[in-house]
Amino acid sequence: MENSKVGSIIRTLRQEHGMTQKELADKMNLSDKTISKWERGLGLPDISLIPELSQLLGIDIMNLLAGDMTPNNFAGGNMKNTRYFICPSCHNITLCTGEAEVSCCGKKLAAQTLKKAEENEMLTVQVLEGDWYITSEHPMDKEHYISFVALALSDRIQIIKQYPEWNLNVRIPKRGYGMLIWYSTNYGLRYQLIK
Repeated sequence: MENSKVGSIIRTLRQEHGMTQKELADKMNLSDKTISKWERGLGLPDISLIPELSQLLGIDIMNLLAGDMTPNNFAGGNMKNTRYFICPSCHNITLCTGEAEVSCCGKKLAAQTLKKAEENEMLTVQVLEGDWYITSEHPMDKEHYISFVALALSDRIQIIKQYPEWNLNVRIPKRGYGMLIWYSTNYGLRYQLIK
């Protein structure tokens, strides 16, 4: 930890939250001289104060300790470029259209690598009454199942959560060409183009 970087973040975030040094100190039952000392890089908060300080300032503890508040680059635009984060413990799904640090179940997650489905992995897609009708012969048992199916178009993503022991049987309104994306608990994130 570099005192001056941590102090600079504390000052910046305190000001963004519209707090004076005294107001932040009062919330933490400290003196405003202590806050001033931190902000000038002449000392660091005691480790026992870090969780409360990070909560009051709205910053991740690791970023506060690292003195890092670098903004993410905006990736923008096409929803087909969305990044998917999937928790290996609970299979929670988080999407991001740019760079992000994501954690779940106490673990930092890496963005999943989107891989083109092999012929034998592809989902069956038909047009039925103006919808994409998506099915699969996947066994969908508790150990190995598809946890979600998504259709990514240039301006939107529609996600349908799936559960073990359910038959994969999904209808999505047909709005044009897109990328069909799904997550297999054994094989990871797969996609196929549909048109």
